[in-house]
Formats: sequence, C-alpha cells, structure tokens
Amino acid sequence: MVNRIVAGTLVASLLLGVTPGVFAAGPDAPQATFDVSSLRAPKGYDRFIVTWRDGTTQRISASAATQAIGAALSRTVATTSQLRAGKVATTQAVYGRKLATGSDLVRISRKLSRSEAETLIRQIAADPAVRHVEPDAMMQKIDDIRATAVMPVVVDDTYYARYQWHFRPASGEAEKIGSDTTSFANRGGSNVANAWNLADGSGVTVAVLDTGITQHPDIDLSLADAGYDFISDGFVSGRSTDARAPGGWDTGDWTTEDKYLLANGGCIDPSVGDQQEDSSWHGTHVSGTIAELSNNATGMAGIAYKAKVLPVRVLGHCGGYTSDIADAIVWASGGHVDGVPDNAHPAQVINMSLGGGGSCASDAVTSDAIASAMSRGTTVVVAAGNSGDDAANYSPASCPGALTVAANGIAGKRAYYSNYGSTVALSAPGGGIYANDGSTGATVQAGFIWSAINAGTHEPTTASYGGMAGTSQATPHVSGSVALILSATKAAGLATPTPVAIRTLLTATAQAFPATPDKPIGAGILDAYAAVNKALGNDPGEPGGDATTLDNGVALPGQAGRADGVLVYRIDVPAGARSLALRSFGGSGDVSLYVKGGEAASSSVYDYRSIKPSTNNEAVTVARPAAGSWYVTVVGVKDFANVTVQASFTAP
Repeated sequence: MVNRIVAGTLVASLLLGVTPGVFAAGPDAPQATFDVSSLRAPKGYDRFIVTWRDGTTQRISASAATQAIGAALSRTVATTSQLRAGKVATTQAVYGRKLATGSDLVRISRKLSRSEAETLIRQIAADPAVRHVEPDAMMQKIDDIRATAVMPVVVDDTYYARYQWHFRPASGEAEKIGSDTTSFANRGGSNVANAWNLADGSGVTVAVLDTGITQHPDIDLSLADAGYDFISDGFVSGRSTDARAPGGWDTGDWTTEDKYLLANGGCIDPSVGDQQEDSSWHGTHVSGTIAELSNNATGMAGIAYKAKVLPVRVLGHCGGYTSDIADAIVWASGGHVDGVPDNAHPAQVINMSLGGGGSCASDAVTSDAIASAMSRGTTVVVAAGNSGDDAANYSPASCPGALTVAANGIAGKRAYYSNYGSTVALSAPGGGIYANDGSTGATVQAGFIWSAINAGTHEPTTASYGGMAGTSQATPHVSGSVALILSATKAAGLATPTPVAIRTLLTATAQAFPATPDKPIGAGILDAYAAVNKALGNDPGEPGGDATTLDNGVALPGQAGRADGVLVYRIDVPAGARSLALRSFGGSGDVSLYVKGGEAASSSVYDYRSIKPSTNNEAVTVARPAAGSWYVTVVGVKDFANVTVQASFTAP
C-alpha cells in the first residue's frame, strides 16, 4: 500500500487537532531529537528517516505516520514563496518502508533545498510522537587515493614480500616496496605476520558492507551468492527497478556518464569540485585485505585468510543511503529485515569502510542498527574518514559502539588525510601516500595498502591487484584481526569475547606510536599478534618473555611458521661454557637466524646472524659466550615447515 499526503490539503484539520498518537503537545511533552548536521551539500534532499516513540499510533500504522509527516511538510512548504506563487509543483510525502530498526523511511516528491529540509526536520521533530528524525543521508565509500600501479595475477606469492609491508611488525626494519628506489623504516605495520602463528580466521564470517565483490582467484567467494544487494534505489544500484537483489556482487559504481551529473538529476557537481570516476572495486580491495587467500601460489595474502567474507552491497552509483546501510547492518548480524530472506551466515564481524558528513547521535538509525548487531555479539568496525577532520563530525565514525579506525603510514605517523579525535579507538595501516608519511610530495609505493582489485572501467573484467590509501584500508586490518581473535579463542575452547571485550583487547595491546601524533588517533597502532596473544591469555611481556626454552644439545623438530613470522627460543648458558652453537636445519621453506645475549633478537637488533639465501640450514657459533640467557630468533623469509632448532654448548 502506498500512503501519500499532498501538502496543503490537511493543514487546517491537523493544526486544529492533536496529531494521531498517545502524546499530546504541551510544555511537558517529550522532546524529539533531530539531526541536521548531514545537510551539508546543496544537492537537495527528498528522503527522511523518522523514529516514532513506542506506544504511538504512528509506530504501528504507516498511514498515521504518513499523515503526520504530511502535516509537517504542509507547514514547511507553506513558508516557501515559490510554492505559494505556483512556481513549484505540489509537494507530496510518500511512505517508503519500515526499517529493520523500527524507523520509517519517508520520501518527498521533489528535492527540498537545504533550508527547506532543515525546516521540515524541525517541523517533524515538533510532533511529540517523534523520538528522532534525520535525513536519509547518502554515504560514500571513504574517498581513497589510488596507486597508479595495477598488477596482473602471477603464479606465486612474491607480491606479499614485495608489497604488503602493512602486515609485518613495526620493528623499524628498512623495507623497499614494489618499484620504490628508496627504503623506508617500517614503524607502522600491524604485526599480522606473527599473529599467523596463532590463528588463521577459521570458522569466522566477516560481512563487508561496501560496493560488493568481484570474481577473483585469490578470494574465497563461497558466500558471494549468499550475500545481498541492499540498494533500494534503481538509479544507485544500476538495476531497472528499485527492488533489492540476492547476491553480494559488485556490478560497478562508475559515475562517468552524463546522467550522473547533478544537473541531470545525479550526484556529481563539477562546480564544487566533484569528479566523475570509473568503478572503484572498493569492496573487493577491502575484502582482500581481510581474507585474501594465502599460501596458495597466487598473488597476495589476507589477514584472516581462512575466514569467510560475506559481501553485502550497500554502495553503488553515487554512494548508498543511510536507510539501506542500517538494514544491512541488522541483516548481516543475523537480524530480520522485512522483504529479505534471513541471513543464513550471520557475521561475527562487520566492516564498514564508508561514511558521510554529520554526527551520529545515540538515537540515530545507524546507532540503533549497530546496537542491534552488538546485541547479537557482532563487532562493527568502521572507518574514521579521510577529511583530515574530527571524526565526531562524521557517521558512522561517531556512532556509539562502533570500533572506529584511523590511518597511519609506514613511518607510523597519522596519515595526513585521516580523521581523528576522541571517537577513534586505534590506528591501523592505511597508507601515508608520500615518502615518510608526509603531506605532500611524490607518491611512493610504500605509501599504499596492496590487495585484490579488478581492472574493469565500468563493469568488472580481469582480476588484478592494486594499491589504495585511506581509512578504508586501515579498517579491514582491524576487522581481519578481530577475526583472528575470534578464531583463536574458538580453537582454544575459550569463551567468545564480546564486542566490548574485543575493543579492550585491541586498545590495550596497541603498539605505541613512534612519535606523538599531531592529532589524537586512538590508543596506538594495531598489533594483531599482541591482541591475539592477550585473547588467549598469553602475555608476551618483555622481549623474549614468550621464548621457548631449549635444553643443551636437544633438538626441537617440527617448527613451522609464515613468511615474516617470528619464533623465539632461549637457552641458559652457565659461566665458563664454551662453543655455544645455535642452528636451524631441515624441513621446507626459508628462514634466517638472529642471536643476541640477554634479550630477544630481531632482524634489526642482534649480536650475530645467519641469513643464507633459500635454505633453512642456518648456524651461529659463539666461542666464549657470556653467562646468562641467550636468545635465538627464527624469522621466516618464506613460509616454512618441519624446521629443527637446536642449541648446544660445551659445559665448564
């Protein structure tokens, strides 16, 4: 049923009586909250979300809700001189649908100006039956900067070592990325490589609310058809109708046709600097960072490489509406949405690398949706935004309960574009774009996050790899790490951490920034290894505190790890001992050996090292070792398995 109210036809009767509902107006009537902060662009507004108070007629009756909105619309347009002069067509309020949060979407038959939209919102909020009202704002993928390099599929994993600095420890080790001619000290990595020795994401589903996903040989697409396209506007989805559709596939989000210009009813306004763009394949890139297949002789790696990605399309041409995103949050976490089959694969983690202007109040529809997801145990991870501004001014970055992520570069500095402020929980690698995370200069490949992508201009074509930079890229580092935490605790038979507990785990274990950021971006830089360890009840503590003890002359076989993974061992040497021999041998892969007395060694801090190429047979001998603890650190140059580690000395 379509409910429609024509502005002006009901003004007299409704202003003389009480709006349907249980609350009458008066000095003691409850006051509604409203949000006009997202009314930022002069593009016109024709969609609004109204939350009615429990117990009101409007809460349960679409016709009563539409009638009340029509009255508010009549009061609004009565002040419009053009309408009174007959220069603007009669304006109507049309009921849209009931959202999963219980709010109502109402559409207006023409786009209202910014001032008209604000007046309408205030008029609706004056109704004592209303709890909250906001525009149905158009959210965007966080506006990433894209690297110029796009790579074809190759049959090996060399791209991981060459490009994915962001998964390695923030040890300060110099790295030369891609075709860069300069090395940069890695102080901004997420330490995912070490976390792979503890977890792989098995048994966890991560929903990616984004542009959808494309065919790619390096991504598990087993849940792609099980995903859903929540876009309910045919212009935005690119479909011939406004109907939603099964499947989480990305059919493109390009805006390079004239119909997408604001002058033609679209969203691109060149007069304010808007640019028409080819399809971004944003959702594929984000999904790859979270769960790209690894150790599969193809391309790059993902953080939780055995987790399942559930793609949910909420962004299309011009972006995606708040109302659709709110429904998608509820559905992805296992809640019910009218008109959509229930999700058979509820997600334990939701990634939203998207956002828009306007603060997110505790009673906003997105906040209600996030609270609904959290009540089902789902952690919601969101991007802080790329405007170089306080994240409190953006949604969903400022929504209560959201785990909001800022971006740093390889140098560990706040990326110049990253939003900041008290709503940010922590930072993660998003790419600094320029050398040493500067704000200007020539771009470097160490300035980007590398992942799966597609080569198509409009529709998807060839699977490929490429770099992007933004808080959109920082966010999936945290989502993937949450999947590692959940996978590890499940495998260990431990209780599943709540979303609140996961936030605490991540912030408590975040590594300190190498220097105080110019703006606050949370507790520190994501340390996936430390977070998973803490979730398991382990505390690596001081360097070497989690070392495995070696006995004199006793071989420890069967050691395995990932490329850039680190295994630490300790042997206690008595005074007067001679010829301390530390070695690794056998198995497959390639490792290097770093040795130090008194504290754990690393590839940048050591007394001795053995780094023979393409072998596990490494050895260090110390003729007259000092008494005390000696540490040997095995670092994976490539994935390795069945390596034996041994330490021996001649007793005094």
